[in-house]
Amino acid sequence: LRSDGPWQQTVGRDLHGARLGLLGLGKIGQRVAQIGQAFGMHVSAWSPNLDAARAAAAGVQLATSKQALFAGSDVVSLHLVLGERSRGIVDADTLACLPTHACLINTARAGLVDRQALIDAVTEKRIAGVGLDVFDIEPLPAGHPLRTLPNVLATPHLGYVTERNYR
Repeated sequence: LRSDGPWQQTVGRDLHGARLGLLGLGKIGQRVAQIGQAFGMHVSAWSPNLDAARAAAAGVQLATSKQALFAGSDVVSLHLVLGERSRGIVDADTLACLPTHACLINTARAGLVDRQALIDAVTEKRIAGVGLDVFDIEPLPAGHPLRTLPNVLATPHLGYVTERNYR
């Protein structure tokens, strides 16, 4: 709106009844699960070390695989620590599992996602959209596709910028 952009002309999507997939079910992933459940979403999770007991304790369904999590979700939110095993865990093959109406949210670490595979998926509209708060290059250069694509909602790594976190 600040740059005289168009007013919304579409109907919003419902969260109630939608499927939220969490890649990672640690401290933050569990809180996101609770928020999804509060909105009436069906929540499932997967990570390399997640077992059925921990998933059940959080009140979520354990996906049988990473691919199954992506294929069965309307929204996937990433909540893994970046490390040797998780770098690039969301690659082109994984993104290809997402339904075309699905959205990917990454507020964890940019390195979890293959950047070019993500740009290709949103440019070619193989997924509905992406929400990002983390980037390989910060600040993201002017003219970068992730700044300009209409199906990308990006914030400039603000998620951690709170008084409490700084204290």
